[in-house]
Amino acid sequence: MDQTEARLWLIEQLKKENPLYRKVAVPADEAKQKDLLRSLMNVRDPKPVSAAFRAVHDAYLRREAFIRGIVSIDSLEPCRLDESLYLWQGDITRLAADAIVNAANFTLLGCYIPLHNCIDNCIHSAAGVELRNSCSEIIRKQGHDEPEGRAQITPGFCLPAKYVLHTVGPSVDLELTDEHRRLLRSCYVACLDLAAENGLGNLAFCCISTGVFSFPAEEAAETAVKTVREWLDSHDSSINKVIFNVFGDRDRRIYEEILDRDPEERS
Repeated sequence: MDQTEARLWLIEQLKKENPLYRKVAVPADEAKQKDLLRSLMNVRDPKPVSAAFRAVHDAYLRREAFIRGIVSIDSLEPCRLDESLYLWQGDITRLAADAIVNAANFTLLGCYIPLHNCIDNCIHSAAGVELRNSCSEIIRKQGHDEPEGRAQITPGFCLPAKYVLHTVGPSVDLELTDEHRRLLRSCYVACLDLAAENGLGNLAFCCISTGVFSFPAEEAAETAVKTVREWLDSHDSSINKVIFNVFGDRDRRIYEEILDRDPEERS
């Protein structure tokens, strides 16, 4: 199958799974077909897939990753003052890292809102349906939702990254508190601990708890950089590269300013 044939086949298989979507018309436009496929994946509950579905699904998503452009960690330039720290602006699902970090929700199942542009939705969409299945198994085994400030690891499935580290950051509803700050630090520490336990050499952090979780971007970035620096300074581990991934220009400028400070300026 070429990409068009595979996409249409996958759409039909997902429509057949759920009576609610069997009468949904398949558009002729390629971009709209891609949106429909992603939407059907976004709303699909965790359940097993057949070997035939998995083969077509995996080949299709891996080809899509190649078309988007896979970014090697070795192609990135380290920060001026910290050779183990990197700043990269772009789509985190393109990074061929040992692990990327997902800012998950308490269910760990990803975002069910079709085509939502949150990091959780983007990672699950690019990784494929087996990521939700794997996360569901974690929740089933532990018997409760995922608490804030911890981390879980799954394969990356169809992502260029080998693994995904899932962490639930604090959600700031009204006033930012010291407990929010503690939980955000804990997210970074838990991810680093888990990456080291699994012998990973590098990992890429998204901007945990900013966006829809409303943690102020500047303080979140300060916390991220300070916590990672302190962890690397105090641990002899396999981790030799930590990437701070940003998507927007504003976040890039915030991290650039923090990472370019001389040591005596750091709080």
